[in-house]
Amino acid sequence: MTPAGSLLAARDLRKAYGRTPALDGVDFSVHPGEVVAVMGPSGSGKSTLLHCLAGIVRPDSGTVHYDGHVLTAESDARRSALRRSDFGFVFQFGQLVPELTCLENVALPLRLNGVKRKAAETTAREWLARLEVDDVHGKRPGEVSGGQGQRVAVARALAGRPRVLFADEPTGALDSLNGERVMTLLTDAARDTRAAVVLVTHEPRVAAYADREVVVRDGTARELAGTA
Repeated sequence: MTPAGSLLAARDLRKAYGRTPALDGVDFSVHPGEVVAVMGPSGSGKSTLLHCLAGIVRPDSGTVHYDGHVLTAESDARRSALRRSDFGFVFQFGQLVPELTCLENVALPLRLNGVKRKAAETTAREWLARLEVDDVHGKRPGEVSGGQGQRVAVARALAGRPRVLFADEPTGALDSLNGERVMTLLTDAARDTRAAVVLVTHEPRVAAYADREVVVRDGTARELAGTA
């Protein structure tokens, strides 16, 4: 069972690649509207934890519960559907589609979920404005700065109003000023929409935007004292 009030939770997750354990009995939970930072050095298992929580990777053992359902027991098709409808993703380098305009990139997840083009693009424009990049809507990703591109990526992740937002090193390719603005906009928008945020980072200044910090090291996790 998930902890009271949590939207997404993991219990005793274990995952190994060959003889190397990536996760060794990890517990984790996040509530609606809560931002939880997952910290740790490279190779500590934090990205593997994110991938298991999002249903991208199946753990070797343990369970992930989402909204009262056992995510780890769902079929590949069901987990893929949840990643389209309920989960949003922001990656370190944005991963925008270079052939599409910024507006089309933000509208793309909505279109894939069956939203009509006009409605999808109206919503996309609203999110571009909210992320302070409405002036780049007609440009392609290669024509905007790194900070602008990452805001477009955040707009794309939030446009479908996901219930869980997974952000994997979202400021890793940005300077400190752009990184801080992206984090402010991301966390404010997520809290406003009551999205739970799983924020993977190795930077304390980024983790400072979270409500709680969980440290992953050598495949195990512990909550940082004083952040609950």
